[in-house]
Amino acid sequence: MRKTLDVITIGRAGVDLYGAQIGGRLEDMGSFDKYIGGSPTNMACGTARLGLKSALISRVGDEHMGRFIREELVRHGVEVAGVKTDPERLSALVILGIRDQEQFPLIFYRENCADMALCEDDVDEAFVASARAVVATGTHLAHDTPRAAVLKALALARKHGGQTALDIDYRPNLWGVAGHGEGESRFVESARVTASLQEVLHLFDLIVGTEEEFHIAGGSTDTIEALRAVRAVSGATLVCKRGPMGAVAFEGEIPDSLDDGQTGPGFPIEVFNVLGAGDGFMSGLLKGWLDGETWPVALKYANACGAFAVSRHGCTPAYPSWDELQFFFDRGIVRPDLRNDAELEQVHWATNRHGDWSTVRTFAFDHRMQLEEMQGYTLEKGGAFKELCLQAALKVQDGQGGYGILCDNRIGRSALHAASGSGLWIGRPTELPGARPTRFEPELGEDLGQFREWARENVVKLLVFCHPGDDAATRELQEERVKRLFTAARRNGLEFLLEVIPSKVGPVDDDTTATLIQQFYDAGVYPDWWKLEPFKTEAAWARAVDAIERNDPRTRGIVVLGLDAPEAELAQSFELAAQQPLVKGFAVGRTIFGDAARAWMKGEMEDAEAVEQMAGRFARLCGLWDAARAEARRTAA
Repeated sequence: MRKTLDVITIGRAGVDLYGAQIGGRLEDMGSFDKYIGGSPTNMACGTARLGLKSALISRVGDEHMGRFIREELVRHGVEVAGVKTDPERLSALVILGIRDQEQFPLIFYRENCADMALCEDDVDEAFVASARAVVATGTHLAHDTPRAAVLKALALARKHGGQTALDIDYRPNLWGVAGHGEGESRFVESARVTASLQEVLHLFDLIVGTEEEFHIAGGSTDTIEALRAVRAVSGATLVCKRGPMGAVAFEGEIPDSLDDGQTGPGFPIEVFNVLGAGDGFMSGLLKGWLDGETWPVALKYANACGAFAVSRHGCTPAYPSWDELQFFFDRGIVRPDLRNDAELEQVHWATNRHGDWSTVRTFAFDHRMQLEEMQGYTLEKGGAFKELCLQAALKVQDGQGGYGILCDNRIGRSALHAASGSGLWIGRPTELPGARPTRFEPELGEDLGQFREWARENVVKLLVFCHPGDDAATRELQEERVKRLFTAARRNGLEFLLEVIPSKVGPVDDDTTATLIQQFYDAGVYPDWWKLEPFKTEAAWARAVDAIERNDPRTRGIVVLGLDAPEAELAQSFELAAQQPLVKGFAVGRTIFGDAARAWMKGEMEDAEAVEQMAGRFARLCGLWDAARAEARRTAA
């Protein structure tokens, strides 16, 4: 059978609630960040980030957390055909904290959880046969029902020519040899656990663990003796993790010293958070192993991925992409606290964004001032009209990808909230309309603290009226405010779109916008998106694109705005813009909604007619863009 997957992990799938405050007791945590978790889940995501075709076999609950786990796996590119939904049990939860460099308290909420009900019937032979390797972890060997499922998966993998690996992942309290409050404990001696593990060690081609984990697997607190005890029952390659000393691999007999094993280079970095570091290590190791690299190279990958993990908050969010890993190898360590390395963090952010937005056809109805000036406008009517705009956008989208909206929270709150989860790309404005120098909507707060309340799928959009001819004071003030907003957006995990309109400020030529783009990069602003005016010449587009790609080759791209232009004029601007691959689509508003809004506000148009007119105009613009892009590709070919 053709192997369509590189690796299947099997076992725990849960939600990690990470304390957001650092240096305090878990008892005193005031807020938590939510991530997916569980070693097999972390490894599935970590290997997918490194370019492997990864899958997970597990169970999740039929509830919000279960759906979150499944959706987040999909966002990471993990195949979820093996993830079953349990109608009776809740998804597992873990509450974690970072006390200091030595203490990382955690509590497992796993009593009768969904993934521990994983059974043999959940393991499909064809699915397992499609993978080059199956990776198990120790927790699911601790109880009879999930143990049987793991053993079935291992047997099927071996039957169909796949390889097998074990991350010992010893958690004493999940084996019932430590109490609920001992989640941080990594080692308690237990002859029962040792015997249970030794029954299955012969089933693996690769076994990975810390020294303490090999102590439990080998039944001795002397690491060499423990490794030899494991070797006595298994011919697997043994990889022993040694913390800051790196790791060693043993393919044959165990020597008298750990230093005599095969090693890879280590990476001396500051330890911030050890939780999930082993899963990051395993992700890198699996990448090297399955790519056929030598053990020193595979251990280099593993040590680097572990270094990323211990330097960042969270488990899965900390792991690097393949591009990020190569950047790290090429450039080296600039500062040991990797999470504060601005250049590295930009690469991490840009190469781990979720969603395919290679095309973004956007209906922009984030306008506020323009609606407020219309005859018949009230705040209530404005909100109701924006709900009609959303209906029009969804009608054109019709469940397809590549469509978006721009919608505000001041007038369009109900539409903005209703759009969440619809599959639309959602941009949300922050500027006070018409302000120059730019000012922010008061609702954001003096400290921009409202970002904490934003849905994570919202893209922070800021419009700036600026020009290369601005006086020094105006330029400095605007750049300071843009940088502050950008920094706050990034800190809150929100993508950032910067719109610049110089034509309303002064005369423009082919260099005007390119100059502004460079100025903002020089100020330390790296937008995920740029929203630009429709240029009239190929030279203007080429120079703007060059300015972006020269500073940030990993940007999401550009959307071209409409400025209330008629459809025929927009069609011409699309033809020119579509020749640039970095331009991903458009964001047009008043051309679509202007006539409908004026008539509807005065009571001259019914809801259905307004939706139909706007949907028709939006659909036509989408067709014009798609045609322009297709023609540009034909010409380029």
